[in-house]
Amino acid sequence: MGKSFTRGAARRRDREEREIVEVQIPLGLLASLEDVREGFFSLCVKAGRQVLTAMMEQDREALCGPKWKRDAERRAIRAGTTRSEVTLGGRRIAMERLRARSIDGGELRLPSFGFAASRDALDHRTVEAIAVGVSTRKYHRSLDPLPVDERERSVARSSVSRRFVALSSRMVGQWMSRPLDRLDIRVVMIDGLFLRDHCILIALGVASDGAKHVLGLREGSTENAAVARAMLADLLDRGLRAERPILFVIDGGKALRKAIGDLFGPRAVVQRCQVHKRRNVLDHLPESMQSNVRRAMQQAYDSFDVDLARRQLDRLARSLEREHPGAAASLREGLDETLTLQRLGVTDGLYRALRSTNAIENLNGSVVHFARNVRRWKDASMMLRWIATGLHEAQKQFRRLKGFRDMKHLVAALDRLNQNSGVEPNRKVA
Repeated sequence: MGKSFTRGAARRRDREEREIVEVQIPLGLLASLEDVREGFFSLCVKAGRQVLTAMMEQDREALCGPKWKRDAERRAIRAGTTRSEVTLGGRRIAMERLRARSIDGGELRLPSFGFAASRDALDHRTVEAIAVGVSTRKYHRSLDPLPVDERERSVARSSVSRRFVALSSRMVGQWMSRPLDRLDIRVVMIDGLFLRDHCILIALGVASDGAKHVLGLREGSTENAAVARAMLADLLDRGLRAERPILFVIDGGKALRKAIGDLFGPRAVVQRCQVHKRRNVLDHLPESMQSNVRRAMQQAYDSFDVDLARRQLDRLARSLEREHPGAAASLREGLDETLTLQRLGVTDGLYRALRSTNAIENLNGSVVHFARNVRRWKDASMMLRWIATGLHEAQKQFRRLKGFRDMKHLVAALDRLNQNSGVEPNRKVA
């Protein structure tokens, strides 16, 4: 007997109709539910106050002894209460603080109230809100609502802004002075982030275990040699270990390349970004030729045989020299430094991760996304504050570099290069 598709469809319709349940709630009940919700928040706040008061009384009893009992060795006395504030859910609310004084008359601190009144939670909530895209004007709306009769502080736009300025200023100071001598940095990526008329140079380091670390930043008008040199010199002053060769991955800027050579000399092993090199060459060519040239360059860069890759690129440059000399000159400029990883024997995932500046450009993109609500940059110090905070937030999501298991091979290749070059291992750089 054949299947009955009609009966099957009918059974499915009946089942779907049985699963649909309509519930009608009167308007009066909806209002009651809203009152229950507000009453629940009010209950939580009141219960929290009672619990904190009990904890403070317990601390005070430990200092002053039990109530209504004489104690000849008493070293502190109860001193009533005073109006104060505690942190609750990203704001400050009023709270009666129990007081205790020593026999000498000095105010004694109650640990329970000190914990509740700490502004660390408020500061953390502010940075987290800005990190997820909440503007200072809408900060208040991002918090859980309090009962109507409850007064709150530190939620206005001006308060949030001042708090963030203080936090980010402190963060800039920490980043600018953080020691680097404990980090075994073997790879440094450098790129510039442009905001209006300013360029912020950012240095991202990769340790020998593949862990990524933001090393520093420096503000300037362009990626000129003075700005790059100042940032690199600051990294050395803060303890960047440069007694062994370091692989620098850069986009090919001449000023940056010169600053690296001036400060690190023969210990600087430079890998030019292949993506930037390909883009620069294609900019000199008509659109009809770009796909073929792109494919030829990619084939050369995908080869782990450095001699074969060099021959392919030389052949491509000769083919372009007559009709498009600008493209040929761009291809030959710094050609050897685009093949540094092949020369070191780096392959597979680590090669793909280090042959371009994508890692630090992704970091720059995270910083721009962090500051997406800023409509007007007042000055360079404001830029540094926002960028430092954005870098700090982005670093929380860092994972080890792709192909990090092969870092030991890169480190060994750099050390062999150091031995072959005859550079003294303990000689300091300029």
